[in-house]
Amino acid sequence: MIAGPHRLAPALVYTALTSAIVSSLGMLLVPAISHDMGVDVSAAQWMLTVNLLVGAVTTPIMGRLSDGPHKKRLLLWSLIIILAGSLVAALAPNFTVFLIGRALQGLSYGIVPVTIALARRYLPPEEVRNGISTLSVTVTSGLGLGYPLTGILADLFGYRFAFWAAALFLLSTVLVVWLVVPDGPDERAARTPFDLRGAVLIGVGLATLLLVAGDGARWGWGSPATIGLFLVSVAILVVWGLVELRTPHALVDLRVLRTGDVLVANGTAIGLGAAMYACLSIASLIAQAPTSTGYGVALPLFWAGFVMLPLSVGSFAANRVVRVVSARIPMRALLIPGSALVTASSLLLWIAHDELWEILVGMLGFGMGIGTTYAAMPALIARSVADRELGSAVSFNQVLRTVGGSFGSAMSGAVLAAHLAPTGYPTATGIGIGLAVGAVGCTAVLVVLSATHLMTRQKQP
Repeated sequence: MIAGPHRLAPALVYTALTSAIVSSLGMLLVPAISHDMGVDVSAAQWMLTVNLLVGAVTTPIMGRLSDGPHKKRLLLWSLIIILAGSLVAALAPNFTVFLIGRALQGLSYGIVPVTIALARRYLPPEEVRNGISTLSVTVTSGLGLGYPLTGILADLFGYRFAFWAAALFLLSTVLVVWLVVPDGPDERAARTPFDLRGAVLIGVGLATLLLVAGDGARWGWGSPATIGLFLVSVAILVVWGLVELRTPHALVDLRVLRTGDVLVANGTAIGLGAAMYACLSIASLIAQAPTSTGYGVALPLFWAGFVMLPLSVGSFAANRVVRVVSARIPMRALLIPGSALVTASSLLLWIAHDELWEILVGMLGFGMGIGTTYAAMPALIARSVADRELGSAVSFNQVLRTVGGSFGSAMSGAVLAAHLAPTGYPTATGIGIGLAVGAVGCTAVLVVLSATHLMTRQKQP
């Protein structure tokens, strides 16, 4: 069924909210899952990591398929699998089955690149730029709405009800996509063979690399298992890169990624993705931890979700500002103030996180910074990449955000696991180290972006 453009844009935004809804089922519910399923907080962090890991593996595949003729079919089947994952998590009798459900939900990270490909294909030319920008920050904006709703539902009816509510939302999304998104096949799309070899190599390479990040602390960072698996993962990814450069229709066109703007966008994606998830997951834990820990705010689950509301407000406001100033300021330049806001917020949380207002101000700054950078990145890529490669290039940027997020989540979990108190909560020292890692990461990204911008200006005549 084909709908007019005036209905398509809202439908794509509604669909992209899937990622926000699924993400809101993660950080906020870690303490509740830890208590209900009898695992410590550091182990419960794997409900975040496994979700991000599957997202990192499947997103490049979904991105490449979104460049093909069957965009709507891809979107519908992905939503159905995410729906199945929500049902598995809601009914899970133990933590292992619960992780399987969260793994199936990992496909949600590939939804945004597919919606961007649909927007580029079917929206009127004058609406494409703003449409892509809005879709790119929908996840961050939606988190501020998804977290409070998740907190309310989980507190009143239990965390399982939050997964049932997500399943209901996904069911409505499937209906919206079926009714509104244009039917395929897309006659303009290229008919190219799928790069199965590239998909397997990047999947195995990323999975082993993220496994090192998640379990390295438990195995020992200097142990043969950690070092050996790290070297294996690096070798696989190097082989993947060499194979992709020689494959006519590669899963990811690495030659396109060497373009200056695309390279800057991708570097920012992985750096800020890692730092953001490290800080946000710890901030959510601080909000719910008891005051006896020395750092906890002791908010009940009902109110803890509202801690992320400033994140949504800041992201939405930043996206509107980017729309106004992007015609006058180069998109690359917008990455610097965005990264500066994220860095300032991470430093604030590191130094001061004992009061609720400090966390709220930090979340507002994160939202404004992430909203600015995430709105600028797809536009940078879109102006440097041909239409037929857009889905692949944008999805790879999303992969790097997800890989960075996986590392941030896994590393923060590893730090907290190494600093557990007898109560099962991390010590104040562990919280401080985890936030310091995020702050240092954000600062490094800002320094590199600033240096790159200065060198680019010096080279211009």
